[in-house]
Amino acid sequence: MQANVLARARRHLSRCDPVLADVIRAVGPCRWGQGQPDLFSGLVRAIISQQLSVKAADTIHGRVLELLPDGGRLHAAALRDVPHEALRSAGLSARKAEYLRDLCGHVVDGTLHLDRLHALDDDEVIRELTAIRGIGQWTAEMMLMFRLHRPDVLPLDDVGLQRAVQRAYGLRRKPTAQKLIRLAEPWRPWRTVACWYLWATLD
Repeated sequence: MQANVLARARRHLSRCDPVLADVIRAVGPCRWGQGQPDLFSGLVRAIISQQLSVKAADTIHGRVLELLPDGGRLHAAALRDVPHEALRSAGLSARKAEYLRDLCGHVVDGTLHLDRLHALDDDEVIRELTAIRGIGQWTAEMMLMFRLHRPDVLPLDDVGLQRAVQRAYGLRRKPTAQKLIRLAEPWRPWRTVACWYLWATLD
């Protein structure tokens, strides 16, 4: 993400919300928007990571890559051809192995055109992705934020965001979805950047 774009986002968020202004000063420069938007790799990693610690997900992800030909290069046709039993032996649950194979099938047969997602609006991307088994609303929102670099996404069900908002705003309990929507309304069109800063307070 270009530095001038992030500077504009920081200025807007600091002006519209004094709590966020304090958070931005404390956290420092924003690193959101870095990296290439490899959607397939992101979806594979998201499915593997469900309900796992980062360390466990890293280990299993590495084992899955070792099962691939061509030096572990991750693409749908190669992953689809890995036997179910091999995916299970890498540490995946039976359900996650099925989810990965289903994702690969949709990509290979053209049901899911990942390159086309760049041209769709946020709601359309979510509809496309959540039609795939194992990909829910939260996963689709993470793809929007960190792979497609969409600047105005608010993942209401993210527990980390709820915890960060509760702490930063001195709330007695985690905010409800409606509370988050109201609180985040002034952040538009930079709600993704605001979330990045709030998550950073948990590190």
